[in-house]
Amino acid sequence: MATIGEASRRSGINIETIRYYEREGVVPRPGRSASGRRVYTDDEVAVLAFVKRCRDMVFPLADVRVLLALRNATADQCDEVRVISQRHIADVRNRIAALRRLETALGALVSECRQGRTACPALQELFAG
Repeated sequence: MATIGEASRRSGINIETIRYYEREGVVPRPGRSASGRRVYTDDEVAVLAFVKRCRDMVFPLADVRVLLALRNATADQCDEVRVISQRHIADVRNRIAALRRLETALGALVSECRQGRTACPALQELFAG
C-alpha cells in the first residue's frame, strides 16, 4: 500500500492532479486507512502511471477514461483503441499545422521589428488584430 505522496512519486503525477483525477472519475477513489488517509494498491499506482503516459501523449481525459476501460482489451476492443489513437494522431497533426502557422505569423511580426524606431510595428500589428 502506498500513501498519496508515494503514489505521486511512483506515477509521476502531482498530488493535486491525482485528487483532481479522482474527483473527475478518471481513476477510482482509493481505499482509506483507519486514519482516513488515501492508500493506493500497486494496481492503482499502475493505473495512475498509465494515465500519466496518456496525458504525456496529450490524450484528452475522455479518451483516457475509455482507454482505461479497455486496458484488458480483446481483439475486437483493440480496434476501438486503434480508432481512438488514429483520431488523436489527426488532432496532433492539426495542432502541428496550427503551430507552423503561428511560427510563420510570429516570424512576420519579428521581421517588422527594426531597432531605433519609436513605434513598434509588431505591437501595432498585434493591437490592430
